[in-house]
This record gives sequence, structure tokens and C-alpha cells, in this order.
Amino acid sequence: MKISIIIPVYNEEKTIGLVLDKVLSVMLPEGIAREVIVVNDGSLDRTKEVLSRYKEYSNLRVFHQLNRGKAAALIRGIAEATGDILLIQDADLEYDPIQYPVLLDPILKGEVDVVYGSRFLGKIEDMQWVNRWANRISNWTLRLLYSINLSDVNTCYKVFKREIIKGINICSKNFAFETEVTVKLIKKGIRIKEVPIEYVARSYREGKKIRWTTAFEMYWPIIKYRFFPPSSGEI
Repeated sequence: MKISIIIPVYNEEKTIGLVLDKVLSVMLPEGIAREVIVVNDGSLDRTKEVLSRYKEYSNLRVFHQLNRGKAAALIRGIAEATGDILLIQDADLEYDPIQYPVLLDPILKGEVDVVYGSRFLGKIEDMQWVNRWANRISNWTLRLLYSINLSDVNTCYKVFKREIIKGINICSKNFAFETEVTVKLIKKGIRIKEVPIEYVARSYREGKKIRWTTAFEMYWPIIKYRFFPPSSGEI
């Protein structure tokens, strides 16, 4: 069995090398091979140069594209993935790959097809109150409109069986991937299991990209796919 670890990256010259070192070295459950797919979404800093240092890794593939947003990078990564299980990893250090075995366990045991790593069930460090409440509002709205109890819809750590995520048509352009994919999984009747994870937030000075406008962008699909019929291209 093989896991594809998909990493969208934009202007992360300071962290992408450290993340890749961890992703490539973290211990996986016995019998699991790894494939690492990095999609450089038009970075303007030295990210491309850092990525060029990893050419010797046969299980690491790097794709470069014009800047089209995080969702577009994830869509490209999902399309290129060949693993039986797909796991999404951010290119900063807020989420530690050491937690992969916990994320993979429910799928490997055959319990579910989708796993989310929940920060709110685990341990959170340094998250600003405004970001904490933005996340909680999304979780509450999802519970109210879809009658499902998820504690962390916006978590980066999402793990899917290949056939599940390949069957979801994502139309978002940027960070709204998180809520759009969740709503579409719910509408398909696919169960999502959450496991607790540890999360260390970085500051805006350190490169955090989420802003209030981003929060609204992420929130919109929860409303959109509940009250407005999707077009043929969004199904």
C-alpha cells in the first residue's frame, strides 16, 4: 500500500525544506510506501531553489505552476497522486508529520475512508483568539446546517482513500478547499472520523497567510452548497 503526501506551497522558503525533511523521514506503519508530491503555486521567493535540492529523492515529485491559489495546487496534487491513500500537508511548520501514524490508523483498520486531524480535540498553541473564533463559527454553522458534529472543518490534516477524493469535484480557487470538500463529502454520505492532533500556530510576521478575507472565503461554501443548487460543473 502507498500513501501520497500532497504539499501545496507558496512563498515558504524558510520552512519547506524542514517540512520535506520531516515528511521524508517520518516513520510510517509497516508495509506503507510513501510518495511526496509538492506543487509550487507560483512562489516568488526562493522556494523553487530550495525544492531543487531534493532532486535525488525518487519518491518526491515537484510540479511548478502559475499562482492560482491553494485549492488549485491541491487539485493538481490530487490529480498527480498514485497512492492508495492521500494525505494533505501544509508547507509550514504548524502541523508536524510525526502525527501521520495517528491519522492513518483508522483508514488502515478499515474503520472509515476519510480522517481529519482535529486541533480542537487535541492541543493548540499560539492560535490567536480571532482565528480560534473564526474556526468555531465555521464548525457551528456546519453543525447547524448539515446536522454533523465536526470540531475542525478547516484543519489542514485531511486524509482520504484515493477513490473518495478522486470522486470529489473541487471548484474553489484558494483556501475554501477545506469547507467545500467537507460539504461535498457530507452530501455524498461519506463518514468523516476525527482524531486529535497537536498544532502550533505561526504569526503573520512568520508568514501566516490567513486573513479575515480568507476566513469569509472559507466560510462561504458552507452556505453556498446548502442553499444554492450547484451548477453542472460543480457537482
